[in-house]
Amino acid sequence: MTGKKEKEINLDSPLVKALNAIGGKWKTLILYALYEETLRFGELKTAIPNITQKMLAQQLRELEADGLVNRVAYNEIPPRVEYNLTDYANELGPILGQLCEWGSRLVDKK
Repeated sequence: MTGKKEKEINLDSPLVKALNAIGGKWKTLILYALYEETLRFGELKTAIPNITQKMLAQQLRELEADGLVNRVAYNEIPPRVEYNLTDYANELGPILGQLCEWGSRLVDKK
């Protein structure tokens, strides 16, 4: 026996909290689309192929509740709502860029 200690993942760890906030199929794509850009709902829908309106609305609500997305509703006719990242979420920009670089190397290996 090598005496190797088993690693136990703490479900309250910062890593788990971060992955819960940005995890899933769509949240990271929404954050990436909003990085350094303000978009309306329809523009987000266009920017992210195959996401349904229902799923986009749900994910935006969750991101807003987690303090990652700002929702700004203007009192106009027709109504206008814009979404952008909070300052806190903007810190993810370089990390998302690194993920893109990593992903491009992963694709090249196949």
